[in-house]
Parts: sequence; C-alpha cells; structure tokens
Amino acid sequence: MRNRKGLTLIELLIVVIILGALAAIAIPRITTSATTAKQNACTTNVDTLNTAVEMYHIDKSLWPTALTDVTSDVNYFPDGAPKCPVTGNAYTSDYVPATHRVTPHVH
Repeated sequence: MRNRKGLTLIELLIVVIILGALAAIAIPRITTSATTAKQNACTTNVDTLNTAVEMYHIDKSLWPTALTDVTSDVNYFPDGAPKCPVTGNAYTSDYVPATHRVTPHVH
C-alpha cells in the first residue's frame, strides 16, 4: 500500500477555482467601497469648507471674495487647505462668491 502525501492535481484545481471565485466576488466590492469612501470624504470636506466660510463671515463681518481667503488662513485650516480625495485637487474653483458656498463637484 502506498503512503499518500500531498495533494492530487484535481484537489489543487478545486482549491484554485474556489480562490478565484472568492477573489472575483471580493475585489469589485473592495474597489467600490474605496471609491464610495473617497466620495464621502469629499462631501465632508465641502461641508467643512462651507462651515469655515461661515466662521470667516462671523469673525470678519464680511464674506470672502475667494476660497483662498479662508483656506490660506491658519486660524481655519492650520494643516492647510483640504484637497479632494477623489481628484487630488484643491477646492478653490468650486467657491461661488454670490452664494458664499463651496459647491460639490461631480466625480
């Protein structure tokens, strides 16, 4: 009687197929979750910027003419202006002086 050690080719193929199926299910979900998290972080950054604009108005009794008036002030952003986690760009072009709001951009 032979002493059997190791895996047969069929057993190895079954393991590879199972791992491939699990990867096919998990990888798209992880990618989608990361994208959603970045979009949610961007929305939070826009809310934070709008809050800072309102604080600027309360502190100085005037509205900023550009978002850089607020983001360059270390009293509001001591670590620097936030950047969009999706695009990596600053939010300066999304400020609308007429409404005094930073508008969310499309991802």
